[in-house]
Amino acid sequence: NLCQNFCNRKKSPSAMAEGFLMEVCVDSVESAVNAERGGAGRLELCSSLLEGGLTPSLGLLQVVKQYVKIPIYAMIRPRGGDFLYSDQEVEVMRKDIELMKSHGADGLVLGALTEDGRVDAELCMELLAAARPLPVTFHRAVALETLVSLGFQRVLTSGCDSTALEGLPLIKRLIDQAKGRISIMPGGGITERNLQRILEGSGAQEFHCSARSGKDSAMKFRNTCVMMGAAFSAPEYGLKVADVSKVRTLNAIARNTL
Repeated sequence: NLCQNFCNRKKSPSAMAEGFLMEVCVDSVESAVNAERGGAGRLELCSSLLEGGLTPSLGLLQVVKQYVKIPIYAMIRPRGGDFLYSDQEVEVMRKDIELMKSHGADGLVLGALTEDGRVDAELCMELLAAARPLPVTFHRAVALETLVSLGFQRVLTSGCDSTALEGLPLIKRLIDQAKGRISIMPGGGITERNLQRILEGSGAQEFHCSARSGKDSAMKFRNTCVMMGAAFSAPEYGLKVADVSKVRTLNAIARNTL
């Protein structure tokens, strides 16, 4: 579970009227359409949610933009694993920021750490400068004062725990500390079973979820002897997509809670 996101909001009118914003992370056009239909106010667009979300392709960004009207924040993450990036990986991130900006992303999501786990302020300043004027969400860390001073607009965090529910005490402390200077968005393992507790316990006005369900592949021919990728990868003949009814349910819970 990633701790994720900062951003200046381009809120949809309905989200603003209801006083909360649901961001749904998606890695396909179908999920993007379902998230908007279910009431999402913003998309975090990625590839490979199995790895916690990587930079989406330009093709995915462009086609999603054709099908949805809500703001799209593109993930800038060149690989899975940790958030300590080499010079070449930073080159890729800079180029991806340019491309996502020029092809209509409404905001960006990124994070970078030093080898001892602190926010890499120097690299973040460089990436934020490249991202201007787009709003940027920071994912993965909660060094709040550093992030405020760098100019991030939002933090997506699980409270440095495996889920937002487990990290709830820290999320509440961060929201209290932020005092409105930066938006704190809980994310990580949020479901219809725990959303009310997370919103009530933290005082958050935004939250981040994937709201996905399993879906069987339409393939009739299936070769069980050969598989794409490593043994730990996603099943080849099963998909996970954002579920309209799950998004609607989470939306209704948030509306009733907030």
